[in-house]
Amino acid sequence: MDWYALLVAAVAAERVGELVVARRNGRRSRAHGAIEAGRGHYPAMVALHTALLIGCPAEVWLAGRPFVPALGWSMLAVLVGAQALRWWCIATLGFRWNTRVIVVPGLPLVARGPYRVLRHPNYVAVVAEGVALPLVHTAWVTALLFTLADAVVLTVRIRCENRALAGTAPSFGSVPA
Repeated sequence: MDWYALLVAAVAAERVGELVVARRNGRRSRAHGAIEAGRGHYPAMVALHTALLIGCPAEVWLAGRPFVPALGWSMLAVLVGAQALRWWCIATLGFRWNTRVIVVPGLPLVARGPYRVLRHPNYVAVVAEGVALPLVHTAWVTALLFTLADAVVLTVRIRCENRALAGTAPSFGSVPA
């Protein structure tokens, strides 16, 4: 369990790093006239992701969940892949990446990197991480509850993001964002 708590702490530290990048990117985007949308759902998203980080070790400890090597190692590989995809998205979007929906009007949509093939690759990483992190140590209740709640939050989030991009970016309908 100690190594699992360290893994969850490492993911939490990575999230703090994301927030630092997002804050810097938000300042730069706002300096270029960015518009923020979706402020209403952001606290729910933060609470949900915080609950994931608390729920993973709590379920393992409280329910005595075992480490099952075949499941644990495969889910660890998925988790590493999700982190790689997330940071590929961050690198591809540059200052336009954010944890909030912040859009600079008039900029063309990004159609390189993972955005060549997926409209929302960062959310693929979020879903993969939300399943994999708990299942590394068989915290299946946390994985299930997070996945169900995240489906609701991501539905709202993606609609919000699509509306924001449609209102500010040229050629939204045909270019992956």
